[in-house]
Amino acid sequence: MRWIAPNAETKGNLLNYDQMLTTAIENLHTEGRYRTFIDIERTRGQFPHAVWTKPDGEKAPVTVWCGNDYLGMGQHRVVLAAMHEALEATGAGSGGTRNISGTTVYHKRLEAELADLHGKDAALLFTSAYIANDATLSTLPKLFAGLIIYSDALNHASMIEGVRRNGGAKRIFRHNDVAHLRELMAADDPAAPKLIAFESVYSMDGDFGPIKEICDVADAFGALTYLDEVHAVGMYGPRGGGIAERDGLMGRVDIINGTLAKAYGVMGGYIAASPKMCDAIRSYAPGFIFTTSLPPAVAAGAAASVAHLKVDQGLRDAHQAQAKVLKLRLKGLGLPIIDHGSHIVPLIVGDAKHTQKLSDMLLEEFGMYVQPINFPTVPRGTERLRFTPSPVHGPREMDTLVSALDQLWSHCALNRAELAG
Repeated sequence: MRWIAPNAETKGNLLNYDQMLTTAIENLHTEGRYRTFIDIERTRGQFPHAVWTKPDGEKAPVTVWCGNDYLGMGQHRVVLAAMHEALEATGAGSGGTRNISGTTVYHKRLEAELADLHGKDAALLFTSAYIANDATLSTLPKLFAGLIIYSDALNHASMIEGVRRNGGAKRIFRHNDVAHLRELMAADDPAAPKLIAFESVYSMDGDFGPIKEICDVADAFGALTYLDEVHAVGMYGPRGGGIAERDGLMGRVDIINGTLAKAYGVMGGYIAASPKMCDAIRSYAPGFIFTTSLPPAVAAGAAASVAHLKVDQGLRDAHQAQAKVLKLRLKGLGLPIIDHGSHIVPLIVGDAKHTQKLSDMLLEEFGMYVQPINFPTVPRGTERLRFTPSPVHGPREMDTLVSALDQLWSHCALNRAELAG
């Protein structure tokens, strides 16, 4: 236990740092918001099946229902072969930042694949989409003096952090409310540089951003557009370019952010934009400059995954079909799901402790893993379980899940469709 000695600022009082930490953690337990990290080891070739190692060391089989490897690409033979080849050729790590021996043919190949995916002339690779968002949005005001960023109220934490840290002016518009966005922009200096930051698929409710309408507003006010396609790339559009590709709008978006850790099943994040924009971020963003680059094997696997999904429409079709089936079956039971037409299936519980209890019971009694989603990720009173059905979830897994949820909902005496948004 560490104590701080008395001084003028503490006025003779001793501060018990350990007790402060204990109190902070106990508060999360009391509210039912403490995050438990379950030891899950996926089994290659058998996704979504995995092995759960319990706290006492006992092992048990589980089915993962909340993973973000949306298409099962983390076990795809094309991805694994590319990673093995690069690993044998280059070794484990990259050796440094992109500026210090950390740029290889694998990184350049991946950036070329990503630029092509989004119809841009350049792309810039980061270690995650969080870092890509944070680094880019926090750097843009250095490049455009007086920049005002207009951010959707439900943007991801990485976008919020980037906007918060940049030191420039910001405006928050109500979620997907284009009229409010227009109102905010009309009130600002017409000569000020402007950027609108928003998402294509919002991961907690599974709703879509109004890309065309926001681009129309951007055109009217001379603003840049920044679109987060993290929960869409690989899964939407004829080549997996996301919602903007599906709707024929990629050319109207200035900067597109995406991830390689979800539909592509590997790791990493990126932006796709003009060569000059990518060069400026590369040159000014500390989050890019001072971060060790992805291992070459990871970059190779990601490039193979991106290339494969440009031509594998079958996986995308199967993914959407699975989501529709699960939604229909849960609706048939009267369970309160939110359905905005995307691949995400949120099941509203409405109480943090009940959500945690349901998650625990699914795991311990039925061998199914789905993590609870509580505040601050979602507003209080909208706590939920978030299911992500994939092409590797078969009829048997689906039947078992639906039966388990039906039993647990009745056992816990929870309301059914009344809670749905």
